[in-house]
Amino acid sequence: MKPAPETITLHVPFRIAKRGGRKEVQLPDGAPVQRRTDNTLVKALARAFRWKRLLESGEFNTINELAEREGIAPSYMTRVLRLTLLAPVIVEAILDGRQGPEVTLGRLLKGFPVEWEAQQPSFHKVE
Repeated sequence: MKPAPETITLHVPFRIAKRGGRKEVQLPDGAPVQRRTDNTLVKALARAFRWKRLLESGEFNTINELAEREGIAPSYMTRVLRLTLLAPVIVEAILDGRQGPEVTLGRLLKGFPVEWEAQQPSFHKVE
């Protein structure tokens, strides 16, 4: 008869939170942070800067004209275009996957201060 193997119990504190419509495991403060790029947010940033470039180049005269070509509502395009007003440090954090869990596309589309200094307190977990 073989001896029973030892049993080890491991407790890992975590919580499950919704982020961008998906569930995410969040570890307690002080735990090693795994970088995770929010592809929806990165795609929205890319679209915003592309649209801004098309408008600034004169290829399209109005947001309405560009929105019609893209097949989206002008009001949505306007909200996404506001992402070009994010502070460079926040854009960089998003592209590197270092933004805090509160930095989601849904939250950004609701609005944020346009002054870069005023954005920092709103996104205090940006590393």
